[in-house]
Amino acid sequence: MKHVFGTLIAICCCGPVAANCVVLIHGLARTESSFALMETALEAEGYSVVRPGYPSTKASISDLADATIPAAVASCPKGPLYFVTHSMGGIMVRDWLSRNRPENLGRIVMLAPPNKGSEIVDTFSGHFIFDQINGPAGLQLGTGEESLPLSLPPVDYPVGVIAGDQSLNVYFSRLLPGADDGKVAVSSTVVAGMKDHIILPVTHTFMMNNPRVITETILFLETGAFDPSISWADALLERFGCEGFDCLKGNPSTER
Repeated sequence: MKHVFGTLIAICCCGPVAANCVVLIHGLARTESSFALMETALEAEGYSVVRPGYPSTKASISDLADATIPAAVASCPKGPLYFVTHSMGGIMVRDWLSRNRPENLGRIVMLAPPNKGSEIVDTFSGHFIFDQINGPAGLQLGTGEESLPLSLPPVDYPVGVIAGDQSLNVYFSRLLPGADDGKVAVSSTVVAGMKDHIILPVTHTFMMNNPRVITETILFLETGAFDPSISWADALLERFGCEGFDCLKGNPSTER
């Protein structure tokens, strides 16, 4: 099956198809710039993209969702509405969709969502510096009684989850059960009702820039499923319009 993907660096491609819009919601203590590469890839595939920023450490998750998502959705053209989220952004979308349901809602890809909370929050909540850095929203991401993710209903819309199992923080990983990405355990990314789940060798903070993550994200938006057979090399070459190594010098298929 042919995967048709645009390049990550060339933005002189076909114009976006206005009928298909993707809203990108970044994570805690990040900005909308974290999704710049994903936006370029999606636009190269013909999607219209809305990439809002929001003050992630200044309010509760519900308040952030209500202040951010409606305006982003209103900026989309009429047609199927998709979401791609990172970390807490996925919890924001779940929270908002538990109270609002656009009729044109399509598929959603969540990157490293703490759907069952994070033990890191349990450990450091109440420490002044941690609380100041992460704000009210961050303190809602634990695994205890005050966990917002654990209070949300199962998803009843098409969701694909991409989890990472590589960590750059040994100390944080010791606080998390099983495989993790340095901030969220793989087991915590699972949510009842999701359509697909894939674990990739990526870390939490910059996973949205990984070629394979981008490729799997676009694939789920298009088909509703991931493809575990795609390698990092395959994904990178597809991003540069070189599927199947056909463009590489010396490949017999390129010789006349």
